[in-house]
Amino acid sequence: MDKRSLFFVVCLTLSFFGIQLWFETQRPKEVQRVEKPVVKAPFVEEAKNLVELVEQGQPVSLVYANSQEEFYVLETPYQQLVFSTHGGALAEINLPFRDSNNSKSIVREIDIDREILAQSPQNARFPLHPYRTPQENQINTVGSLGGYYPLLRRSILNPDGSNQSTVSPECYALNLTSDDPALSRQTYKVTRFEPNLIQFQSSFGGKRITKTFSIPTERTGAYCFQLDMKIDGDATGWWLSSGIPDVELVGGTYSPLLRYQVSTNQGLDVETIDLPKKGPVALSASLNWISNCNGFLGLILDPFTQKAASYKTMQFAGSQIPSRFTLIDVSYRLYPAENYPGYATYLPAQSGTAVSYRIFAGPFDDALLKQLDELYEDPTRNYNPDYASAQSIQGWFSFISQPFSKFLFLLMQIFYTITRSWAASIILLTIALRAMMYPLNAWSIRSSSKMQELAPKVKAVQDRYKKDPKKAQMEVMNLYRESKINPMTGCLPMLLQMPFLIGMFYLLKSSFPLRGAPFIPGWIDDLAAPDVLFSWGQPLWFIGNELHLLPILMGVTMYVQQKLTAKIPKDGDPISDSQKQQKMMGNMMSILFTVMFYSFPSGLNIYFMFSTLLGILQQWWMMRSKVQVLSK
Repeated sequence: MDKRSLFFVVCLTLSFFGIQLWFETQRPKEVQRVEKPVVKAPFVEEAKNLVELVEQGQPVSLVYANSQEEFYVLETPYQQLVFSTHGGALAEINLPFRDSNNSKSIVREIDIDREILAQSPQNARFPLHPYRTPQENQINTVGSLGGYYPLLRRSILNPDGSNQSTVSPECYALNLTSDDPALSRQTYKVTRFEPNLIQFQSSFGGKRITKTFSIPTERTGAYCFQLDMKIDGDATGWWLSSGIPDVELVGGTYSPLLRYQVSTNQGLDVETIDLPKKGPVALSASLNWISNCNGFLGLILDPFTQKAASYKTMQFAGSQIPSRFTLIDVSYRLYPAENYPGYATYLPAQSGTAVSYRIFAGPFDDALLKQLDELYEDPTRNYNPDYASAQSIQGWFSFISQPFSKFLFLLMQIFYTITRSWAASIILLTIALRAMMYPLNAWSIRSSSKMQELAPKVKAVQDRYKKDPKKAQMEVMNLYRESKINPMTGCLPMLLQMPFLIGMFYLLKSSFPLRGAPFIPGWIDDLAAPDVLFSWGQPLWFIGNELHLLPILMGVTMYVQQKLTAKIPKDGDPISDSQKQQKMMGNMMSILFTVMFYSFPSGLNIYFMFSTLLGILQQWWMMRSKVQVLSK
């Protein structure tokens, strides 16, 4: 890079940081997580009283006086389970963030959590509505401010605490549904409420329903609890719902994943379910379990005492049950509700006999799911739940990339145990992968160098037979043959590297440990999301309302690499057509990759940027070694 280019890059970077500082001074101050005195009033009956409380700065949540719905909470270091008397089901499953007070959780806070806390604090309460706990007889008026990830889609409140959109009990997790909507809205009575257990009972259509939710103290894995359900009577046509996980953006896109496991003669087989375009879609299959993942987190319903004979899936319109993403910069509609439909899975309810369900509700982390598999494995019955297969590498080339991704992820885990930094492990993995690919890259560089050296002769042949293209092509091929050069050898190393590159792409795009993992505070706060140098209000086309610097730096490194690759004649001779094409393609690729990677996760941009820098270093070293050999 010449001095002017280097000066330009330095000035550009300093300008970005200067603009960032200016924007920081224009931002409204974020809401601090300071708990205010709790208002000891279980219900708010009049809007006037509510307005007075809001004006006083008191945190409130509206529950209508004529509502019979009540909420009960069981909490562990991994989950806050919020049960409703409507359906005797889970209205909320909130996962606590990992912090100094909770080292067991592996869920990290990300930007959207902080933005909702700042822009819509009434929706950052956990639980969202007044609730009871086993330790207290009185109703807790408000939940804690922040500190949790809402796994399920929740109701959305207006600034005054009134309901903007209400989640129907039909969308609650572990609720019973049927063609009769009254079943899912049935009111249940709480018959037992203990620190690790809650029991609901109700009757519907002459059938008695008993649901017992428990957190067993023995052999209980992280993020797991149990449901024991008995229906006295015919439950034909009744289904048990997974609920609807909230939206997660994986690599900038919404990528929900529905899967189920069956037993075959060859062992266990996991199938991916096509996302339903409309609902419901019911199919027959002898299921061991069914999972509903939003890309990073989700639920697994495992009827471990009795297999399910079928399953059902359903799509819910995003406008019907909006995601929490719609709370971000509402005036600009950055995340329109209709773009994010919800998906629920269902297992058929069993009549007469009691069925026990193991419920996993948490992050789809490979290490965590494998720990659960080891915990619940029973060699005497030749049983292993194999929950780890619920999460997988997705994409068009997943059948090629998955084995390479697993190998690369193993290496990355090894580097993480050494560095305790996922960003450092990505950089070390990049170096390791470059070292493994050194012979192929060296082959490609030497082939490209030979092609450039032969370029003047090729141009002379093309000029000589300008009027006879076929003859020119034959003479060029003869020239390549005499010089022992195969033009295709430059492409072969790249083709051989493609499985590793695709594997690395999907690995860094969708690995849960990278979610919320920081690198440079204030700039790269989440390796699974784009970096944010600074942001503004009005979104711009393609760029949005955030400036991502990493893909721009990656494009600059690609441009520098192509400048080194494109060998320009120093004797004043004009460059050949192939050299012109090479230069143009290099410039186009730099721009294309910058555009393509602009909204990609920062971890992926770090990998490609450092990989390009190492490629520049390797190319410089080989050119320097060649010059030294020629000088001797």
